[in-house]
Amino acid sequence: MFTPLSVILYVTVYMGILFAIAQLVEKRIKNKGEQSAGNPWIYALSLAVYHTSWTFYGSVGFASNSGLLFFSIYGGALIGICFWWYSLRRMVQAKETFRITSIADFISTRYNRSQKIAALVTIIALIGIVPYISLQLKAIISSFSIITDTPQTGSAFDLSGWMVTIFMICFTIIFGVRRLDPTERHQGMIAALVAECIVKIIAFIAVGFFVTYTLFDGFGDIYSRIQTAGLEHLVSMNHGENSGVMWITLLILSFAAIHTLPRQFHVSVVENSNKNHIKTAMWLFPAYMIGINIFVVPIAAAGLLMGMPAENADFFVLLLPQQAGSESLTILAFIGGFSAATGMIIITTMTLSTMASNHLILPTLERIPALQPLRSYLLQLRWAMVSLILLGSLWFAKEFADSYILAAIGLLSFVAVLQFAPALFGGMFWKKGNSLGAFLGLLTGFIIWTYCLLIPTFIKHGWFTEALLVQGPWNITALRPEALFGLDGLHPVSHAVFWSLIFNIGSYIIGSIIFSPNKSERNLTTEFISAMNSSHSRRARPTGLDSYISLQPKLEEAHSLLSNYLHEDKAEKEVRTIAEDLQVIDKLQITIIELVEFHRMVEHVLAGSIGAASAHKAIENTIRYNSREEADLKALYSHIVTELQSTEKENAAGSDDSQSGYGLIEDLQTQIDDLEDQLATQQKTISNMEVKLEARYEEIFKYRLEAQKSKQDNAQLRNELKKILRDRSDGGYSSEAEHSE
Repeated sequence: MFTPLSVILYVTVYMGILFAIAQLVEKRIKNKGEQSAGNPWIYALSLAVYHTSWTFYGSVGFASNSGLLFFSIYGGALIGICFWWYSLRRMVQAKETFRITSIADFISTRYNRSQKIAALVTIIALIGIVPYISLQLKAIISSFSIITDTPQTGSAFDLSGWMVTIFMICFTIIFGVRRLDPTERHQGMIAALVAECIVKIIAFIAVGFFVTYTLFDGFGDIYSRIQTAGLEHLVSMNHGENSGVMWITLLILSFAAIHTLPRQFHVSVVENSNKNHIKTAMWLFPAYMIGINIFVVPIAAAGLLMGMPAENADFFVLLLPQQAGSESLTILAFIGGFSAATGMIIITTMTLSTMASNHLILPTLERIPALQPLRSYLLQLRWAMVSLILLGSLWFAKEFADSYILAAIGLLSFVAVLQFAPALFGGMFWKKGNSLGAFLGLLTGFIIWTYCLLIPTFIKHGWFTEALLVQGPWNITALRPEALFGLDGLHPVSHAVFWSLIFNIGSYIIGSIIFSPNKSERNLTTEFISAMNSSHSRRARPTGLDSYISLQPKLEEAHSLLSNYLHEDKAEKEVRTIAEDLQVIDKLQITIIELVEFHRMVEHVLAGSIGAASAHKAIENTIRYNSREEADLKALYSHIVTELQSTEKENAAGSDDSQSGYGLIEDLQTQIDDLEDQLATQQKTISNMEVKLEARYEEIFKYRLEAQKSKQDNAQLRNELKKILRDRSDGGYSSEAEHSE
């Protein structure tokens, strides 16, 4: 048994080593003057942040109750990794072009840089994942209590909880939120994270070897004892009546989670320095995943065979070496579990604080004039968000220390981030997906998740009456949260996954079909998809217009804008760097093309600090063009569109390459195709009208012939009548003459 002071000393030394590793890496990078291209092995191992204390401790507990079903939460991830060259590579390419800072920034940028979508994604992430951080804190505190034999409640729990939380706050700020620009790779932090990932797999495998080959005589011995003890469920894939449904549910959840968990998105996309590193990750990360799970069933079986209570199965990894009297292995297991939890806490907290500051706090500051001076303290606000997130997680862990909810938090969080999947994958592979569809999908999915999974969890904790679960709202049984529309008999997680996906995907598709996005969104969609598909970036900078725009006022305007969000010296340095990159630093006047590129690069810099959506909004609200500049921009745009349209027509006959330099040709070609379809329809209509007109002409001609014939007949009859009358008149006159004689 260890004393609390000795464990604290071990942890302090361990974290000091991690601190030294991170400092050495940061110092080496600083001495080089630029960030290195990275190492594919480092990148691949950093992805193992996917394995938290839920893996290190919880997998054994899961297996002890459900057997091989525990591996489904990793099976879906393995399937997702197989598609990384088609999914993750596209995400990395979009990140490079648009300076993506988080999954909220990625989704909102795809959908017209929508602030509403970014805020909604952030809110879902905070509500869905902050409790998961609580699970990590509780794992650290509980494991500390186990190896020191201290109570898991009361003052000892509070003291260890505060100590762990404050330590996590400091470490997260030092390595994750030290700079304002989150798109700069945190190579020091990633180096420390990789060290933690190596430690946790070494610790788990060491415990597995000890249990399998010291406490028992290998896998065969354990398997035979499982059969003898009647524990066949440990090696069975069948888990009750709805076992197949649960397997499918967990496969879907883990497939989505490997792409949509904010921490996973950060290490796999934001921290990626070379998309070719994905190829290494596609075999090394699965090997790591299999390695850390290979001894899960033997450890679970060993604990049950040795008479340990099943309710303590989550901590068999600690209890088995402790009961065997191996202090060195016990402290190694504790450090391994500590590493699994702290790695997740640091990356997730850093990512959530970035999302919250960029998409919740900053837009609020922009809308309230009295709070706008706080924009220059954005970094400090991000530190405050780190503290609030971790302190809130500590409160949650204490409030629900012994309740149902912490046992279910892992799956609750996975279902929450599942709601990002339709908008994420739809935006990557379906061009017609638009901002209204994405917003409706996210909102309806989140509402269903809250109603079908979160509220029942709080009811079981005792916060609400159980009448809602049994009778439904207003006694409408069809609206019972765990049997919505009469779908009864499923596990609550499977039930929530089914209905949230149905509503999410349905709303996304319907909203995208009925809503016609504006031209700006269509152009951004084409540019975004083009960036994901292109093999290399194109940054052509055309010139040729007159240099008439005074440079100095534009520099001052940009400096004033950046100063609202960056430190004064940093803002001045960034403006000067942009001017030097454009090679206009020594010019008095610049062209309209140079001005547009200057503003684009200013937005590029600002996006790294406050996110693409907020940066675009700030540029729109701040940058102004005079009448001549506006006229030149319109003329330039018209000229570019015309030239691109002509180029596309010329290339269509001799080239199958659909990618253009600007990402507008595809949109223009679509418009041309639509116009051609309209023209074909109109020509068909005209042809039909010509046929009808010809028939009408024939009828008129026949009528004219008949009329002419009738006229001639009438004239002939008239002449004949006149002749008859004349004859009669002459006959009468002759009779009178004869009579007079």
